[in-house]
Amino acid sequence: MKKRNMIAALLCSACLVAGSVNPVFADASKVVTLGADLTDAQKQTMMKYFNVSSDQVQVMTITNEDEHKHLDNIAPQSQIGSRTLSCAYVKPTQSGGIKVRTANLNWVTGNMIATTLSTSGVKNCEVVAACPMEVSGTGALTGIQMAYEKASGEKLDETKTKLANQEIVTTGELADKVGKNEATTVVNQSKMDVIQNGVQNADEIQNIVINVAEQNNISVSQDDIDRIVSLLEQISQQDYNYDDVKETLEQVDANTTGQTSSSDDTLDGESSDETVDVDADSSDDIVNNVNDSILGDDVIQSSTEDPGLEEETGADSQDTSNETGIPDATDDGTYSNEESSDESTSDESSTDESASDESSTDESASDENSTEDSASDESSTDESASDEAASDETGIPEATEDTESSESTEGSDQADSAENDTSVLSEEAKNNYDKFVLFVKGEYEGDADSLLAATEDTEAVATVTLDEQTAKSVAETVEKDYYDILKDGTESYEADGTEKYQSTELNMMDQKLKKLFSIDSSQEDTDVTAAILADVPQEDKQTLYKETMKYLAGLYGENTDSSEESAAE
Repeated sequence: MKKRNMIAALLCSACLVAGSVNPVFADASKVVTLGADLTDAQKQTMMKYFNVSSDQVQVMTITNEDEHKHLDNIAPQSQIGSRTLSCAYVKPTQSGGIKVRTANLNWVTGNMIATTLSTSGVKNCEVVAACPMEVSGTGALTGIQMAYEKASGEKLDETKTKLANQEIVTTGELADKVGKNEATTVVNQSKMDVIQNGVQNADEIQNIVINVAEQNNISVSQDDIDRIVSLLEQISQQDYNYDDVKETLEQVDANTTGQTSSSDDTLDGESSDETVDVDADSSDDIVNNVNDSILGDDVIQSSTEDPGLEEETGADSQDTSNETGIPDATDDGTYSNEESSDESTSDESSTDESASDESSTDESASDENSTEDSASDESSTDESASDEAASDETGIPEATEDTESSESTEGSDQADSAENDTSVLSEEAKNNYDKFVLFVKGEYEGDADSLLAATEDTEAVATVTLDEQTAKSVAETVEKDYYDILKDGTESYEADGTEKYQSTELNMMDQKLKKLFSIDSSQEDTDVTAAILADVPQEDKQTLYKETMKYLAGLYGENTDSSEESAAE
């Protein structure tokens, strides 16, 4: 009997030992998401970067359909795009708040993701969001939310996840104007106040946003204030407990402002440093256990646990002033206007330089004022100069009351973006326009990710190389021509006998492009051509005409390669 008992005990012990080395439970608590449109080799690269193998974690594939479910009616169709490339590695934790690391994401940062993920209803989590090539990261939050639900077994509230996606888009668009840290500070600090103090009145929320902007010397237009207020009104209606989000929001605030939170004494005696290492085994910390060498050199990175990483790798140098105020390469595409971005960042965030350097050659100041005296006169009544300076300490209330003045000084790019309001288009027209914008960005400005998103052809390359200013001017002209046709309709069209397409819209664009690219010899010396394409060889103009009409014909199901070739000859 004793012998049988001993054998039984040994068998039970063996079972317990076997169970203790079974990795199923640990695997279930960690999830990797991979963009569906990555190649197999790229997916393997991401697994190596995350420093895991498929037998150590659960792996999910995130599709463009998933992103549309989360972002439709929040982000423009062109911003969501048609391909999904971003990846994420997610591990829910028991404490420590939300910690995020990013790599190769140039529009969103770890701090943006952390604060918006708290809006989703997540309390404690480690996240690594990355891509094998530089992308915007617009859809990164989608994969993270889905991974968290799978890893934690917790279904996130649908309203809160939509608010989180709305928040990251709102913050990102503001960041294009004022800088990433600045935009995150305004939205995050305002959200902290609203949740902590239970503020629900719209006027009170507006005062909070204005005060936060003033206190941090950040100039925010009335339109952007209205958008933030609308977002925070919706957030205020949800059942957020400040204790659940406090640790994350205050860490983000400390990161973006460079100052330790003044409410450290409310953290139950714990400083932010004391909450960084939650797990006793640091090897299980996924945020600090990535393989940086896999993605190569010059990779932009950010981390809530290492605020300096953003500046060291240049992630904070691409904050502002792309053409539309949102990343054009919408399905995680890259910016192409980095130089203007840097200039705008300098203008928006460096008031000391613009105030003290009276002989500055700052481009924004010289463009607005045309003289050094007006740029150096801090008490000047010149509204254009004072509005252009991003950090006028007393200008925020005035800026919010005079939206026309504020908007007029934000630059012609934003005016163009507002002019092409796709909300007035039908759904089909909007989809076609959004795809065409991506194509133009790729074909004219050389943005490979945009061209890939537009054509869904991994072999597609821009056929003509234009200088930056010419490319931008041609792109804006062509986009506006197509937008006007979609918006105004085809009633004004007058047939000229050269029609090749069934669609009147295509024939109208054909006429416009022939004129722009001097395909019709009777119109080759127009003012438009002289101003925009004067230095472009005729052969390149013909190629651009041919490729543009070929793409448009494809959108309408009228692929007529021969007709474009004959027209361009």
